[in-house]
Amino acid sequence: MRRGSFQAISPAGLLIEAVTTEPDRLLIIARPTALDSACPECGRRSSQVHSRYDRVLMDLPSLGRAVYLRVHVRRFRCATFTCPRRIFGEPLADSVAPRGARRTARLEGIVHHLGIALGGRPAAALAQRLMLPVSRDTLLRVLRRLAQAPGGPVRVLGIDDFAWKRGQRYGTVVCDLERRRIIDLLPDREPATVEAWLAAHREIAVVSRDRGAGYSRKLVRSVLRGGDGDVFRCRSWMLKPHTPMLRAEWEAGCRNGAELWRRLCASGFRGGLRVVTEWATRQRRNETAGVELSRTPPPARVLSRLMTTRRDDLSKADAVTVAAIETGVPTLATARNLMEWFHRMFRVRDTDALASWVTDARASLLTSFGKGIVADLAAVRAALTEPWSNGQTEGQITKLKLVKRQMYGRARLDLLRARLVVTT
Repeated sequence: MRRGSFQAISPAGLLIEAVTTEPDRLLIIARPTALDSACPECGRRSSQVHSRYDRVLMDLPSLGRAVYLRVHVRRFRCATFTCPRRIFGEPLADSVAPRGARRTARLEGIVHHLGIALGGRPAAALAQRLMLPVSRDTLLRVLRRLAQAPGGPVRVLGIDDFAWKRGQRYGTVVCDLERRRIIDLLPDREPATVEAWLAAHREIAVVSRDRGAGYSRKLVRSVLRGGDGDVFRCRSWMLKPHTPMLRAEWEAGCRNGAELWRRLCASGFRGGLRVVTEWATRQRRNETAGVELSRTPPPARVLSRLMTTRRDDLSKADAVTVAAIETGVPTLATARNLMEWFHRMFRVRDTDALASWVTDARASLLTSFGKGIVADLAAVRAALTEPWSNGQTEGQITKLKLVKRQMYGRARLDLLRARLVVTT
């Protein structure tokens, strides 16, 4: 084929000399058009050719065939006598291929985006279907090599923690709320780590965060007070088929957990002793509190949902349950009214009502919540006046969890950063 016919499709800085068609691939032979090149060490340009060699680059497939680009590149002698780099290879344009690459820049971009979207193994499977012979290890190497650093100043920051291993090890996600993207991941959630990161970004004007303090404390406090029935409900499903017999034995006067367990085992129960003793403990507490034994109360999380849902959004059955709760426990009705007031205050951003709400909350079941509001009053006032929230950060954590689960929890910090900290 004539050399000039390929000029319109030649990559930048290259002249296509021939195209060879083979059964399974297309081979494009080209050469650079520049007359000289700059030394990477001293920067001086030279036109003294030392030797030539072929550089083979893989390109995007075409018409069901793999495409390779064979470029006749030159080695030049440096024109500076004192330069320690006496001979250097001719670089190609960045739009063609970076120095030392074995794939063209556009193919490298496709490989990189496949790695970002799918990770290692799934991306390699899709690449095979696209006739891009890259392995999962190659995809991960490209991801790490082309990992992008956070770019540009950050003015509004969202910060929250995420679980590496739930209940044991945590990290911190940092988001740019204006650009709506993750800008960094920190290896832990220690205050010193966050303080060091913030110290390096003095341009930050607004920080959005949740108001969570220590972890597992709410559960521990509830267990120590002995008022959390849900702690004993985790294995209650094993007893469900045997509940009628248990209640009959209990009402007949058998109140010993070990004896109840032995009688259940005789009737076919295969659970452990502790399951039955926990049921007996719960029954004993209900009797002490004057709770009716013939009806199992809803779990605490169900009651919380009912008491925090707007009255207009409740179903008829839920409304009847809420009415019964408010009649039996008037303090819960007061707490419900305070919660509705609190929600309304935040919806209309009524900062003037905050002081009155805190005063009323001190004499209710929400006194602990009110103390937390007072302890972090500046942040709460800012939440009422500023347009920013941490909801977007929570959404980014959901994305982070999805990516982490795609990699079966084996992704380290550098790989998560490479897939999530994307500036384009």
